[in-house]
Amino acid sequence: MFKFTSSEIRDLIIAFIIISLCFSIANAGRDANAVLSILPIVMVGVGAGFILHELGHKFVSMKYGYWAEFKLWPQGLIFALITSFFGFVFAAPGAVYTYANYMTDEINGKISIAGPIVNIILALVFLGISTAIYPSAFYSGTSALIFIICSVGYSINSFLAVFNLLPIGNLDGSKVLAWNFGIWIVTIAIAAILTFMSMTMGVENIVRMILGF
Repeated sequence: MFKFTSSEIRDLIIAFIIISLCFSIANAGRDANAVLSILPIVMVGVGAGFILHELGHKFVSMKYGYWAEFKLWPQGLIFALITSFFGFVFAAPGAVYTYANYMTDEINGKISIAGPIVNIILALVFLGISTAIYPSAFYSGTSALIFIICSVGYSINSFLAVFNLLPIGNLDGSKVLAWNFGIWIVTIAIAAILTFMSMTMGVENIVRMILGF
């Protein structure tokens, strides 16, 4: 059963809002009207990706009997905001801290990989919905909006997965790599392929390829 402190809920909300704003700025540039217009769309992908990523860490930590709590990293939020003006987001707004007297590399690796796996699954779910809705998006405004939301959701979640799997600093990738090189390389390869396709082809072209258009 999940248990949240009031400060944890506050930190999650603040991080969610700021990171959503960062991705909006990175995609829309410095045009305030454009940022505000895409912010609600971005918030769906970031909301699902960021919140469920952190809950993935929390769930696995609690599965092993540890207390886990998300804590905001203000410096990380500021850095994310700064980088967004250069067209990318260094998304490190905070982390789930697991409190344990001792933890093996295996358990730490499993807790760490839970977040990126959530992002990979979400990216594939968003891509699946995009593919299913695409034919009707040409004549239905609602379908077109859903397609845009899911396209953004795919792009954001694939990026969050590969970013967090980088084996640098305190990112998830460092802990997964310390546990199992094979699992790390397979997971980051999948995330990297999804992200590369998003950046080079675009979601619409990926969907058209899947559908054989």
